[in-house]
Amino acid sequence: MNNSKLPFIILGIIAFFVLLALSSSLFFTIEATERAIIFYPFGNGLDKNDVIGPGTHMKAPWNDVYTYKVNETSSDENMDVLDKNGLSIHVDVTVRYYPVPNKIGFIHEQFTKDYVNVLVIPEVRSTVRQVMGRYTAEEIYSTKRAEVETAITTETETILHTNNVKATAVLIRSIVLPEQIKAAIENKLQQQQESLAYQYRLDKEKSEAERKRIAAEGESRANNIINNSLSDKLLKMRGIEATLELSKSPNTKVIVIGSGKDGMPLILGNN
Repeated sequence: MNNSKLPFIILGIIAFFVLLALSSSLFFTIEATERAIIFYPFGNGLDKNDVIGPGTHMKAPWNDVYTYKVNETSSDENMDVLDKNGLSIHVDVTVRYYPVPNKIGFIHEQFTKDYVNVLVIPEVRSTVRQVMGRYTAEEIYSTKRAEVETAITTETETILHTNNVKATAVLIRSIVLPEQIKAAIENKLQQQQESLAYQYRLDKEKSEAERKRIAAEGESRANNIINNSLSDKLLKMRGIEATLELSKSPNTKVIVIGSGKDGMPLILGNN
């Protein structure tokens, strides 16, 4: 081996190991559910507008990369709130959210990567307290739970959206009332259901009575019409027609003897 080339070989090996050691500082990978921004300490600082998408990228070793998850995630919170009447209620809520991908630079500048604890959770807790303070415990517990959830989601989304975070839902997982209040509400709801059931039965019976009355009146009017339309001559004519029809039947034995009441034929059958 030519000794003159030995220093270059040694330098090449050293450079290789240096490059290998620095590879973690030179290259970085962004997953499909992530976005990243770079801070340039010897340049213009944080580049908020250049959001880096998925893939493998290269950077200078002295630049810092901040990676954000941009897929939807959730956080669970439990808290004590006061209802419209000042009654203490314990609620468990779940908020679903994600940072707006092309705005993570602005989120980082204002709230850092701890934006969930700095922004999302405090705003959710504040909104839950404000919204539930407009309703009574009974409404929150029973009749207006969906309305409360919708109001919390709408108001939370409005606040977070101005800070580049999208809230997709705020769900009430559970509501815990003082036992005596819960029992009173459930008893009231049961009485309301029983009252509705009783009213339904009354309405049904009234409807049935009305139907029978209308049917009876209709039948009475029909009978009056029939009675008024029957005359002696009409009855005699119908009797003669019936006699003629019976006489035409091969299986009928009819004997006409004299006349019956009101001049109608007297008809005797087999029996």
